[in-house]
Amino acid sequence: MLVHPQFDPIAFRLGPLAVHWYGLSYLAAFLLFLMLARRRAAREPFAGRGWQGKDVEDLLFYAVLGVVLGGRLGYVLFYKPAYYLAHPLEAFAVWQGGMSFHGGLIGVLLALALFGRQRGRSFFDVSDLVAPCVPIGLAMGRLGNFINGELWGRFADPSLPWAMVFPQSGSPLPRHPSQLYQFALEGVLLFAVLWWFGRRPRPLGRVSAAFLIGYGVLRFAAEYFREPDDFLGLLALNLSMGQWLCIPMVLAGVAMWAWAGRNRAG
Repeated sequence: MLVHPQFDPIAFRLGPLAVHWYGLSYLAAFLLFLMLARRRAAREPFAGRGWQGKDVEDLLFYAVLGVVLGGRLGYVLFYKPAYYLAHPLEAFAVWQGGMSFHGGLIGVLLALALFGRQRGRSFFDVSDLVAPCVPIGLAMGRLGNFINGELWGRFADPSLPWAMVFPQSGSPLPRHPSQLYQFALEGVLLFAVLWWFGRRPRPLGRVSAAFLIGYGVLRFAAEYFREPDDFLGLLALNLSMGQWLCIPMVLAGVAMWAWAGRNRAG
């Protein structure tokens, strides 16, 4: 049975400024996105559609705004609406923590739509470029969660070789290191599949659909090992909020996959 290493959440200090590991994980996510998206933009069919490195840099700016604003708003609306209705000013206190992936996804989709409209590009031309570049950034975020010792898993059998005690949880019992499960599934595995799938020309929208289906299914499975939020617990059918939010995501991906099948690969 392992014990969480209790990393110092502060990676280093620059005078009075404390640089946190979680902030560095976000920085790594954005840099990896930039590198991968530039590489995709230089290949067909995107190079033939006029994509350039400057477009990717501008797109990253839109995506960052979408992630931060959508992620925070999603947390407020999906997870603690009653609390923030009673304490509206705390909705802006992002330093206290609280971000929602599904809210961040909605924010990014809106940002991509805005970017595409301003550049005269279709939404799926933009989203198909972006989709395979996202999971490795998600992996960096889960690594940051593990370093912080947060979002720990449900109780595990002590005989499980990688079962881990998280002192932050207030319990001496071993748990699943669900952050690492999500790092491997929603991050590394999904990246490998989407990067391979996106290397060849596909019907417009199909790579985006593959992301929605893949992330939704893998996140739904990982949630069985992740401790539900204590202020929510398990909801109807013993599913967590994360699982319920994955269901419309997968359904939208399936519908998008079927729609994309009517388009020519290009």
